[in-house]
Amino acid sequence: MNRTTDLLLTAIAPVIWGSSYIVATELLPHGYPLTVSLLRALPAGLILLLVVRQLPGAGWRGRVFILGALNFAVFWSLLFLAAYRLPGGVAATLGAVQPLLVLFLARYALGSTITTLGILAAVSGLIGVAMLVLGPSASLDPVGIAAALLGALSMAAGTVLSRKWQPPVSPLTFTAWQLTAGGILLIPVAMIVEPGFPMPTITNIAGLAWLGLIGAALTYFLWFRGIARLGPTTVTSFGFLSPTSAVLLGWVILGEQLSALQIAGVVVVLISIWLGQRAARPKPVLNPDTTNDTSPLAATQKS
Repeated sequence: MNRTTDLLLTAIAPVIWGSSYIVATELLPHGYPLTVSLLRALPAGLILLLVVRQLPGAGWRGRVFILGALNFAVFWSLLFLAAYRLPGGVAATLGAVQPLLVLFLARYALGSTITTLGILAAVSGLIGVAMLVLGPSASLDPVGIAAALLGALSMAAGTVLSRKWQPPVSPLTFTAWQLTAGGILLIPVAMIVEPGFPMPTITNIAGLAWLGLIGAALTYFLWFRGIARLGPTTVTSFGFLSPTSAVLLGWVILGEQLSALQIAGVVVVLISIWLGQRAARPKPVLNPDTTNDTSPLAATQKS
């Protein structure tokens, strides 16, 4: 499978993540974000475990729970805290700092190169997201700001470590392990903070099925597959597609209006993603036969 196909499959994940806001607000009971996160992660992880029929070995369990915390339990908890304490636009804009964090974490953990083009792509994507979602009446709350930034750091660290700690299993198995671990970690938090979750209706079940099977199991399989095949610095710029997708779905499904600034923001986001792929594209390997080797041995071989 070529690189273009890998890029397109990976990009599907954040596009689908953009639907989470509509599903959560239109199909699920309000006021239980941690319980919804639990019901999104754990059933999907257990279903995937039934499919792959493989548990992590003793040497991998600690790492799997760390990744489950970073990518799911901690990240989703901080994400919802930021969403409650900040206007959605502010939370999304602060969260868009994640690709920039990935560049520096990957340099430290994986030895990846930081390029000017890569930084430009990350910064322009952040600006594009701000154009999309940041309103003039945005208010700032210190706790919400800290939650949004720490959530972005958690997901960035999880993205990089998912590449560094790559077990000898399929991406589907790796996804099953992390979703299950993240769901287990969310159980005590959800039970303590959000007791009394109501009996789900048919509509609620449909929303949870979408968030769990499509918005978690499928998308994170594609995401972790992309990290394994392309590297974290390549896939992270696709994260800008999530708020872009949310805005466009709000326009198509909920009839929300798009301003000229938001349309320009979509264009800036798409340009930033293109720049990000250019920055992360692997450099071609020179053919040894074409290198400028002037040694006597090389001259003898070429004659």
